[in-house]
Amino acid sequence: MYDHRKLGRELGLFDTDPLIGAGLPYWLPDGAIVRHSLEEYIRTVERRAGYQHVYSPVLGKRELYEISGHWAHYDDDMYPPMTIGGEQMVLRPSLCPHHAVMYRSQTHSYRELPLRMAELGAMYRSELSGVLGGLTRVRCIQLNDAHIFCTLDQVADEASAALALIGSAYRALGITGARYRLSLPGAGGKYVAAPQMWQRASKILSEVLDRSGVPYEAAEGEAAFYGPKIDIQVSDHAGRESTLSTVQVDFHQPEQFDLHYIGADGAKHRPVMVHRSIIGSVERAVAHLIEKHGGAFPAWLAPVQVVVLPVSEAQEPAAARLRDECLNADLRVQVVSADAGSLSARVRQTRLAPYQFILGPAEADNEQVAIRLRDGRRLPAQPVADVIARIRALIQTHDAGLWTD
Repeated sequence: MYDHRKLGRELGLFDTDPLIGAGLPYWLPDGAIVRHSLEEYIRTVERRAGYQHVYSPVLGKRELYEISGHWAHYDDDMYPPMTIGGEQMVLRPSLCPHHAVMYRSQTHSYRELPLRMAELGAMYRSELSGVLGGLTRVRCIQLNDAHIFCTLDQVADEASAALALIGSAYRALGITGARYRLSLPGAGGKYVAAPQMWQRASKILSEVLDRSGVPYEAAEGEAAFYGPKIDIQVSDHAGRESTLSTVQVDFHQPEQFDLHYIGADGAKHRPVMVHRSIIGSVERAVAHLIEKHGGAFPAWLAPVQVVVLPVSEAQEPAAARLRDECLNADLRVQVVSADAGSLSARVRQTRLAPYQFILGPAEADNEQVAIRLRDGRRLPAQPVADVIARIRALIQTHDAGLWTD
């Protein structure tokens, strides 16, 4: 595996600057393409799965986090309050209190449940300088977060569906070797004191894991302060393990925020909150993808998807027309002209692109293109329209493969 910090800078994906601050990376154009593509993929997947997307503020009153329990159990990771207009405001360490308040802003019927609320939103962690590194430990996190408000009878199915979404995303992203962990509370006072709540939530998640058939291990002391969780663990280039995706069951915050829905009996009932994140933080996900793929991202995620290589200057006009056809098909394309070096040198220079289109005299005259795939395969000349349509179909379906026969 590669070190994402070194490779990310070499490929022009992201960087940092002391003037901006440690743990606050900025995204360069190619990195921004990867990030945007990943975010759009997640939004599409969530929308098709019945999630409603929202936006919430990155600030909240201290009282909000006192109610949620973050102030009492998570304050070491939070930034100090800022006094604004006589009120203490805090950069949010999590999105869940905001979503709980948004849920309770309206009256909900049992017919509306499960209500799936999703957001790609920023949150802030007061990380110590010594643990910051590249994209894996940062101080401003763009989190792929969602909260499902449901009945107790719906919790297991919603958690199972979230695990299925995570598995599907990993296949599209080419992520392998992930490890599943049931994170349980441990000794100490960082957890909400409610033994029956913990027992009930832990039982649900263990049954979900058993039903899914994936191997897992239990780990005490790794739960969130408000409930147990399923953590999907990945390793970096140095073998350090971190959490990428999570599914959590939370009985605590619905109680704290006095959330309810109107049941079939006309009475008020308490919903359960299922927290889930398909890819966790965008920063950590991209870091893992850089190391996993060495910059050779799946075609749908690649900053440049198609490179057009005219053999000589005579094919430059045809290369420009081919570039325009690719752009019209929403493909990210780059022309590397003949004056940039020999064909073999240009092929090596652009080796991370999933598709290289070679344009010689015969191809230009017949509106065809010879294809070199990133994995080394060479395909015979084919009509331009057919090639573009096939590649576009693979990218639109987020297929991790490069070609289908």
